Amino acid sequence: MESILKLQADICKVFANDKRLEIINLLKDKEMTNRELMQMTGLSKVTMTQHMNVLKSKGVIVARREGVQLLFRIANPKIIQACSLMREVLVEQLQEKEKVVSRLVKASNKKL
Repeated sequence: MESILKLQADICKVFANDKRLEIINLLKDKEMTNRELMQMTGLSKVTMTQHMNVLKSKGVIVARREGVQLLFRIANPKIIQACSLMREVLVEQLQEKEKVVSRLVKASNKKL
């Protein structure tokens, strides 16, 4: 059986694409059709299908049929929590970098 670390590394690869993250973000609050997702992301049908297949194969999203349409949703709400937590970490890192730059600018202005 695969190690949990190998499985974690595989799922992290799914999140290593900005368009897939955008799709996940769009699906965080509601189900959407492929057409809606294509309109909101600007992706072509072929590209959207490729991304959706990756997300489905790794269990990130699930689909259900309603008439002729497929509706997609996040498979587990903890996926949204994980993405939100990572985004918070990145925002904190950016804020810290901005503080450092601001301090450097102030210090260089004092020397002038």
